[in-house]
Amino acid sequence: MTEEEEKRLWRKIDWHIMPIITIMYLSSFVDRSNIGNAKLQGLLTQLDLTGNRYNIALVRLGDLSVALVLKKFRPSRWLPGITVLWGITTTLMGLVKNYPQLVGVRTCLGIAEAGLSPGVMFYLSVWYPRHMLHTRMALFWGGATLAGAFSGLLAFVISFMAGTAGLEGWSWIFIIEGMATVVVGIVAFFVLVDFPDTARFLAPEERAFVIHRKKYDCSSVGEDEHFAARHVWEALTDWQVWLLSMINMSVIMPVYGISLFLPFGFNATISQLLTVPPYVLAAATVVAWGVWSDRIQRRSPFVLCGQLLCLTGFAINISPAPIGVKYFGTFLVVSGGYGAYPAMTAWISNNVAGQYKRGVAIAIQVIFGNSGGAIASNVYRVTDAPRYLLGHGMEIMIVTVGLTLLPIAVLSYWRINARKERRLREVEEKRVKFSPEEVRKLGDRAPEFRYIM
Repeated sequence: MTEEEEKRLWRKIDWHIMPIITIMYLSSFVDRSNIGNAKLQGLLTQLDLTGNRYNIALVRLGDLSVALVLKKFRPSRWLPGITVLWGITTTLMGLVKNYPQLVGVRTCLGIAEAGLSPGVMFYLSVWYPRHMLHTRMALFWGGATLAGAFSGLLAFVISFMAGTAGLEGWSWIFIIEGMATVVVGIVAFFVLVDFPDTARFLAPEERAFVIHRKKYDCSSVGEDEHFAARHVWEALTDWQVWLLSMINMSVIMPVYGISLFLPFGFNATISQLLTVPPYVLAAATVVAWGVWSDRIQRRSPFVLCGQLLCLTGFAINISPAPIGVKYFGTFLVVSGGYGAYPAMTAWISNNVAGQYKRGVAIAIQVIFGNSGGAIASNVYRVTDAPRYLLGHGMEIMIVTVGLTLLPIAVLSYWRINARKERRLREVEEKRVKFSPEEVRKLGDRAPEFRYIM
């Protein structure tokens, strides 16, 4: 293909994939974080969420490896199916009457949503080459970022329904937003496409081009695409998977913390509206950083920028600064956390070769991220409002840990790439040849594979 033909092809693919998964992820994040909006509408008093009850209700864990699931059940069935399921669960959350019911439904919500985030990440990594991935990650993650603004604005409008059918405003937030998610899931059944080799919207030569481009993106002999138990073990014993997952926790924990706790000391109406501007700025940051990152083919600088913004923002919020200054700090945290996360997801997808090993690695990274969310849910205690010294202090600590680990990861990648370069020259000089099967089995450990930094 000519350069122009290839651009048209990727635009065509983008239009068939990105809008629907972005809307699905937006719905997921709205349903996940709308409990923060419901809190402002009287959830705490109505359900007697005293002490740490609210924090316990926020905890959600359970993401899984979806490589096998998507191969077995197809993305066009699995992803819309769980979307409908968690939409129904969110709707039911509006009908709970006490604390145990809320915890039970929130647990079901976490299980239903478990396959979406790693599923979408793996799905995109099958379609797009390494140096095009961050932009697409940023586009669908931008949907989650806009969810912060959209959720606050929608919650403000829905709050006027308080008293309708005898339900409180917070109940209607869950019911309406959950029903909207169900509609999105149903539409996705008819819109979402599967993998390149079965994409009917592509001409045969276009399918062949995409399959070839992706298969040989990481290696000159192609990527290992057949499942073996060793793929799981290789992911579990790969140093980079655990290191990047720990760095990812330092990015996603601020995202969870700030999305679930955004009170500004004003009444509920004003607080709902004040959540909108930070997320609008963050959405623009996410997309801009994604395009820039793919252009320079680097991930770590954007993770670093995001961590520094988060650190500064939390330092401002933990201080006794005026409320207007703290609101400015919120802009830094939201932009930094949301902007850095797609860089992390693209980074691990770029540096782990082999579809099944990559799927397991992505799942581990997401589990670490959700563990950070569980921590954030329990360190922002109601009794600490409005300054949340413990919560902001823990966020500063975890971001500092991430800032310490980031240069270790970059230096490690640089040294390994240099060692691979020397080894490749030695192999060429000695005229030693690896068979294609041996190179595919080595994956990202092969001499010709280069880690992205």
